[in-house]
Amino acid sequence: MSVLAYIEGLGERTLYLVRDLGRMSVFLVQVVAGLFERPFRLAEVIRQVRLIGAYSLPVIFFTAAFTGMVLGLQGYYTLRKFGAEGALGSMVALSLLRELGPVLTALMVIGRAGSAMCAEIGIMRNSEQLDALECMAVNPFRYLLAPKLLATLISIPLLTMIFSVVGIFGGYLAGVVLLGINAGSYFAGMEQSVAMKDINMGIIKSFVFALLVVWICTGRGYFVHQIRGAGFGAEGVSRATTQAVVLSSISVLLWDYLLTAILL
Repeated sequence: MSVLAYIEGLGERTLYLVRDLGRMSVFLVQVVAGLFERPFRLAEVIRQVRLIGAYSLPVIFFTAAFTGMVLGLQGYYTLRKFGAEGALGSMVALSLLRELGPVLTALMVIGRAGSAMCAEIGIMRNSEQLDALECMAVNPFRYLLAPKLLATLISIPLLTMIFSVVGIFGGYLAGVVLLGINAGSYFAGMEQSVAMKDINMGIIKSFVFALLVVWICTGRGYFVHQIRGAGFGAEGVSRATTQAVVLSSISVLLWDYLLTAILL
């Protein structure tokens, strides 16, 4: 490959990324604006909360329980080297409330509900259902996408709280029931070390992650025909869905670091 061809390809990729970022930014503004347009689709919001939130409860429950148990086991054997087994409760609680709870909840929702949202919107774009809505003067951002945004903003923070509580009791099961740590010291250490700032950090992260998940997953489906390497047909939808899962997962991890650096 000649130098000129390489520079041309680099420029083409750069222009594509700039256009894609602009497209997605305008898309987000239109979806948020759709939240304030009447008539409000409250029944659809409730249905989406059930699909995104309630149906994700089993996977969230089991992930949280085993994550907490692993933290309890690993934390016990690490803290025992320093004679600080009593600090296990605070270690498990802080890890879950500040980091693992919001991140793992978002990743689980991406895999279970985010991919489904992207595929649904992508299929509607392929079958021209979105074009049909526009022909009938129905705003697809208000009618279809705004309820998903609001439902995700409700569901992921609630699932994050459930994840943290279940994870803490998973750590209790591993540390107190299985390994014999004093139950009083487990909860006392948690009470002394966990501050409102730690809880707020987890809640703020969950809202940001919810926005990232619904934005990227619905946006990839909405623009399925304009994504490089996607195109029309079932193969295009599958590629757009894969890209949505990868991009939203990376975005969650990136913003987890940025928010931790800002909120500490």
